[in-house]
Amino acid sequence: MKKPLLSFLLGIFLCLNSQAQENYFFPGETFDPAIPSPSEFLGYKIGEWHTRYDLIVKYFETLDELSDRAELKVIGYTHELRPKIILTIASEENMGKLEEIRLKQLQLADPRQSMPDVSSMPAIIHQGYGVHGNEPSSAEAAMLTAYWLLASQSELAQELKANAIVHIDPTVNPDGRDRHSHWANTNKGFPPVADPLDREHNEVWPGGRTNHYWFDLNRDWLPLAHPETQAKIAWYHTWYPNVTTDFHEMGTNSTYFFEPTKPYGSENPVVPRKNYDDINVRFAKYFSKYLDEIGSLYWSKEVFDNSYPGYGSTYPDIHGGLGLVFEQASSRGHVQDSQRGEIKFEFTIRNHVRSSLATMEAALDNKNFMHEYLREFFETAVNEGSKDAAKNYVFGDEFDESRSRLFVQLLLDHKIKVYENESDLNLGDYSFKKGKSWIVPTSQPQYRMVRTMFEEVTEFADSVFYDASTWTMAHTYGMPFGKSAGVKLGAEVTDNSPADFEFPTDKAYAYLIDWSDYYAPKMLYNLQEAGVHVEIVNRPFTSQTQKGPVDFAAGTLMIPTGFQKLSEDNLKDVLKNLSKSTHQQVYATQTGLNLKGIDLGSNLVGAVTEPKVIMVVGDGVSSYEAGEIWYLLDSQVGMPITKVNSDQMGRVNLFDYNTLILPAGNYNSFPESVLNHLKDWTQRGGTIIAMKSASLYLNQKGIIKETPVEQGESTDPEELPFADRSAFEGAKEVGGSIYMARMDLTHPITYGYRREQLPVYRNNSIFMQPSQNKYLTPIRYTENPLLGGYISDSNLELIKKSASIIISPVGRGRVINFYDSPNFRGTWFGTNKLFLNAIFFGNQMD
Repeated sequence: MKKPLLSFLLGIFLCLNSQAQENYFFPGETFDPAIPSPSEFLGYKIGEWHTRYDLIVKYFETLDELSDRAELKVIGYTHELRPKIILTIASEENMGKLEEIRLKQLQLADPRQSMPDVSSMPAIIHQGYGVHGNEPSSAEAAMLTAYWLLASQSELAQELKANAIVHIDPTVNPDGRDRHSHWANTNKGFPPVADPLDREHNEVWPGGRTNHYWFDLNRDWLPLAHPETQAKIAWYHTWYPNVTTDFHEMGTNSTYFFEPTKPYGSENPVVPRKNYDDINVRFAKYFSKYLDEIGSLYWSKEVFDNSYPGYGSTYPDIHGGLGLVFEQASSRGHVQDSQRGEIKFEFTIRNHVRSSLATMEAALDNKNFMHEYLREFFETAVNEGSKDAAKNYVFGDEFDESRSRLFVQLLLDHKIKVYENESDLNLGDYSFKKGKSWIVPTSQPQYRMVRTMFEEVTEFADSVFYDASTWTMAHTYGMPFGKSAGVKLGAEVTDNSPADFEFPTDKAYAYLIDWSDYYAPKMLYNLQEAGVHVEIVNRPFTSQTQKGPVDFAAGTLMIPTGFQKLSEDNLKDVLKNLSKSTHQQVYATQTGLNLKGIDLGSNLVGAVTEPKVIMVVGDGVSSYEAGEIWYLLDSQVGMPITKVNSDQMGRVNLFDYNTLILPAGNYNSFPESVLNHLKDWTQRGGTIIAMKSASLYLNQKGIIKETPVEQGESTDPEELPFADRSAFEGAKEVGGSIYMARMDLTHPITYGYRREQLPVYRNNSIFMQPSQNKYLTPIRYTENPLLGGYISDSNLELIKKSASIIISPVGRGRVINFYDSPNFRGTWFGTNKLFLNAIFFGNQMD
């Protein structure tokens, strides 16, 4: 009889616990006892522990099972195979006609269709939580919000179910959340420790903010590099919510932030003023009311950025809805001291719950207004696009089909209409070939996203940026493009898959693979892994192939059939399979005697060494940049890379590798023994790829000897008001902008490129003079390099005198110095090849 008694007492305890919780978060409200509260389900009060993501999913599954007013949908999976879920809540009547409601909402967003009666349409509300894994209060708030909406007996909850469709995404970044939750829970004290120095409040590198590959997913709504955001955007375009929330945390000593953000300086240039001047102001009154009721301090109209279109709170603004960012002072654990006393986890959760409820009430009260704005947004987009002097953007790289199709896919994923180009065109400095280029008209509903993809902006209302100051996606893909006032549209692109190449059937003296295509490095790595001997031709040539005479550029891969361990048939099978999987054209030639240029047995042809790569990660290293490199090699090349913590470098024998990658970071913690080993290994033939501040470190330690650009005399005034310090000093930073660089196309680091000019991305203030060796600065900036983004006049002059890439010989080895960001956010497809060339051809660069 003891067990039933124990269970009975435990049930009473949990019930009382739950009631106390409900009174704290929802004072005075009554709830449907058939719906368990989060604390009843989990067995602990919300805020006592950081809830694991699998338990959040289980709770939402339980709500789905218990209520006909809730429906759970899996929209995708993370890198670590955690499900991405959306819980939809509405009245039973509306749940029964969910598809009809969804199609009407899409009708609103399509000006070609008739305007539906918005008075009969429910508000579409999307509550998004937890894009940063170590900002954990929002996911707990998501569970409480779902519980309140389903179980509360309040009039507002009933009205919302009857007149709104609420979609709840409890955690945009499940992988990062679980990384942080595990840290906070395993380091929790009993009682919890509020001292900010305690281990619980200080995660080890890389922390839980980012996803599996250490990417900030709050920047990925535009690039769509990762499955979490790809699934989210695909879902978003099936609903076009009227309101989308984006819940965050900030420093412990702050209070609470809600929109509007800083006027003009923090706003996106393509978003209508009505969004900022009217809609944001309407909603802000609700947020202040809900926080006033519980005495929480808050602020608005400052700092937080809404300009970059890849934010979860900005992307909806460019799609006819209202995106809302909320920032809560973080306990970074269960309790932490602040300037106002102890900040408890449950307190941070409550503020986000209040804003969640306020958002839903505001959206309900402004339901018809927001529906009409959605239609107005897309109607005005079409009208503005039809008046744009650039009636069409034409783009395409005739030498790199894969990269061109990757860009086409990005446009299609953002629902931008793309058409085939059926004629040869010359626009500005570029020529566009029929069948190898595409057209994007400006007169279309997604005109504002078209601007986002192609527009170059260099004038701004402010000179201080929270994040990147430019995002022209055509440049990130290195995509040639031009404007045309009149061009005939071909067929609309609905299938972006390329046709397979025909594989040569005759016996070959050698096989040839052009290095121009984006996936040529993937082909090369897989060939080497399969045991195929590959050589590189270091000069242009013309060869007779199964397709007749073909001109090949320097960097072409050559596979001689007479120097292979594989049999002829096995070699053919490997080449044929890889040609299909990487979409690379394989050419066959019957002779080593070329029609033009060097022959295939020339001394200017040599074996490609298989890369053995190690990268330093851990304390002091930029996790963002290390993650970009890791992700590039994993996702685009399929090449495993050894990642070693900076404090373990003393155990590494570098002679087991031929390439060392040093992402940007602080390497002063390297002991003298590690530094000496690194010097010796490099002098004996090793290749170091040094990114930005890592290059400075090698320079300071005398491993390389490059020269900084001399700074001019300061023009700063002798005195300024103290209040101006942030704006004045911030304007000196290079916060993320795009420049045109000029390339030496004969250098191995530029193999695969056919044009001398290439857009590059810079987000640092390291300015190095070109090498004293006139052959070893393969990439410099053009005379007038700025393509997009903000930079001060003085910094622009320094960039003009600077190098983008320098090769520094060190004995028989070398350091390849990158001063830009060739892999930024997984979206700089245009400069990835530079970095991959450094890996594959590094030993040929000096």
